[in-house]
Amino acid sequence: MVLQAIATYVGKEQRVPYLPSSKNQTLNTMKLLEGRTGRLVDLGSGDGRLVFAASSAGFQCTGFEINSLLVAYARSKALWTGVPSSQATFVKKDFWKTDLSSYNNVTAFLAPGVMGVLGEKLLKELPGNARVITCRFPFPNWPQRLSVGSGLDQTFAYDIDAVRSHLRISVSAQ
Repeated sequence: MVLQAIATYVGKEQRVPYLPSSKNQTLNTMKLLEGRTGRLVDLGSGDGRLVFAASSAGFQCTGFEINSLLVAYARSKALWTGVPSSQATFVKKDFWKTDLSSYNNVTAFLAPGVMGVLGEKLLKELPGNARVITCRFPFPNWPQRLSVGSGLDQTFAYDIDAVRSHLRISVSAQ
């Protein structure tokens, strides 16, 4: 509770509010990752709950977070629970300034006002086989591959090749 209060304050100062994924959002995200493997990045990983869930399912995960307190908490939790750094790494880094091309799975629970800009970044950087999963807030104008849950716990899956095709974006133009 104290962690959330402090992290929320710090997040607001940086204009990135901390709102942890609910248990249902985490479960819904994992449903949308079923059958997939590889590298996963959580954009704005907060306390790491999505990274921990995905790493336990076999993904090699990285969580990017700009809030130092949340990064320290997630790293400590990984240490306490014995999660190896080869499965879950937490990095204090601004994902907006990071190349995401090496990830074929992306999760994000961000504010609706940034979804359009995030979509542009992901379309430019992600490989064609990538899947993007968002919690609560969908991408404007992107065709959903799947959706699980409803209301506040709804999660959305998008396959980058299908999104590019729908938006008529040439891979060579990337």
